[in-house]
Amino acid sequence: MIIRADIIKNKLDRLEEEIRYRKKLLISFSGGVDSSLLAKVAKDVLGYSNVICVFFDSDLISRSEREMARAFLKKNLIDYRVEELPILNDENFIKNTIKRCYICKKVSSRLLKKIAIEKGIRHIADGVNLSDLNDYRPGVIASNEEGIWHPYLDVGINKEDIREISRMIGLPLWDKPSSACLASRIPFGEEIYKERISMIEEAEGFLKMLGFEDVRVRNPGKTARIEARNEYFSGIIRYKEVILKKFKSLGFEDVFLDLNSRKRS
Repeated sequence: MIIRADIIKNKLDRLEEEIRYRKKLLISFSGGVDSSLLAKVAKDVLGYSNVICVFFDSDLISRSEREMARAFLKKNLIDYRVEELPILNDENFIKNTIKRCYICKKVSSRLLKKIAIEKGIRHIADGVNLSDLNDYRPGVIASNEEGIWHPYLDVGINKEDIREISRMIGLPLWDKPSSACLASRIPFGEEIYKERISMIEEAEGFLKMLGFEDVRVRNPGKTARIEARNEYFSGIIRYKEVILKKFKSLGFEDVFLDLNSRKRS
């Protein structure tokens, strides 16, 4: 009888085989569990000198996420390069249409291709997995157009598999909450600008400081709408006054708690 552990081990073996076949790999690295597992497995299979991770630094990534990403790469002795992504200078991106993610991924994928040519690397990989295909993902469309390889798709790995494999090989971030870029907090059609992104980052950082790790602060208009797990609700209500004071000082006019419990992804 085939058990879950055997299935997961088989998927890891196949992932290693696919990576080994490529010989050298450039990885688009965000610091999330998906790209972190890919980077660790690739480095273990191909060795330090045959894997380079590229981390795109921009205002759309919180300072804490940037620090955690660098810390992971250093701890696991993975070669990496930090590349500036001045996406807020792109007029089409800041208009915040439904093609926002497509535009960003197009820009970043082309930068990855340029770096790969400089380094003499034929294959560029990212952490797109089967679970990503459950939603509309224009960024995946853009990366497909630019020839980015999705090893998890080739092997049939989803988000749950990634977390299980990460735990199996001892990665402490196996249960790290998913973290989309800060621009995703702003509704389509509302302009994205640096000050607005900073407000959102500081608001989410404040909630995390209070102990609410898996939260999002959506920003329609001048409103802050807090999305949190159900188990956080009572604590957020308990800190209501201090949260209101902080959020108002940041420039939010109204603050709401979304009673639709945020699901882990």
